[in-house]
Amino acid sequence: MSTKKILLTGGAGYIASHTAVEFIQQGYEVVLIDDFSKSDRTLLNGLEKITNTKIRFFEGDCRDEKFLDELFDREKITSVIHFAAYKSVNESVREPLLYYDNNLGSITTLLKSMKKFDVHEFIFSSSCTVYGQPDVIQVDESAPFKKAESPYGATKQMCERVLEDVTLANKNLKVISLRYFNPVGAHPSALIGEVPLGVPNNLVPYVTQTAIGLRQKLTAFGSDYNTPDGSCIRDFIHVVDLAQAHVMAAEKISQMPTNNEAFNLGTGDGVTVLELVRKFIEITGVKLNFEVAPRREGDIEKVYANPAKAKKLLGWQTKLSLEESLRDAWRWEQHLAANKK
Repeated sequence: MSTKKILLTGGAGYIASHTAVEFIQQGYEVVLIDDFSKSDRTLLNGLEKITNTKIRFFEGDCRDEKFLDELFDREKITSVIHFAAYKSVNESVREPLLYYDNNLGSITTLLKSMKKFDVHEFIFSSSCTVYGQPDVIQVDESAPFKKAESPYGATKQMCERVLEDVTLANKNLKVISLRYFNPVGAHPSALIGEVPLGVPNNLVPYVTQTAIGLRQKLTAFGSDYNTPDGSCIRDFIHVVDLAQAHVMAAEKISQMPTNNEAFNLGTGDGVTVLELVRKFIEITGVKLNFEVAPRREGDIEKVYANPAKAKKLLGWQTKLSLEESLRDAWRWEQHLAANKK
């Protein structure tokens, strides 16, 4: 049993719930908070079934300093993993103030509470969107931040800047920013996975919802990008691989060369949107009604990771294939459909 007690903000969400499974299975004590503005209780129930553990969960907003202070005082947290953020590129273009208020307000309030209660380890759920459209592919952590293509991407850049400034001012604070590429898939148990509220913003849930009959058709945005088939290129990483990286980061954070490090979490392989769609059809045998539409505002043409730094300093690399990601995502969709009957 680890002596660390880890707070996961946004704990009822997709990536946080999978990460909680990995921590609990490694003997860590976890505390989850969420305000259910972009999630529901589905994943908490599945998380308890997988781990056979009663989860310590508190409902609240990361922008509520009183709520956080009471939590830190009562729970004696040692480390924080900050997942709580709004994450839709499209929605951020339509509702930028919503994103700046939530994503920046939550991190600054959290850091203030951590300082009051002498909590010195912070792992941030960042994104490859910080790079904008990078000049060099594969992109590594030394790539400059280009102008963000969306308010969502801008908030991730700004949060990393906040962390840079705070670690310069407070040498006791240790920070790791994990820059996710494109998380997909679900837990192999099919008890937790991605639960979009309303119309999915991410590709794979839209694929699986179309396959199961919830959506009439799938739309792939963009046919004229400078890529092999004209569709965007992404680095699709299985969410369980991604979750395991957080455990390694928590174990290694005190040994980092500086008190503010960033890591790319991706497979290192670029896959086009249309390749993924065809792979899903091939694996499942499900006919999929899909069309190609014009480009969508905020989308980047191509980005995939150079994950060498994570392998070297965290001892982490992906193990699960795109095929396994798509099979697990489809099993999860079928599980959701069966439970609605």
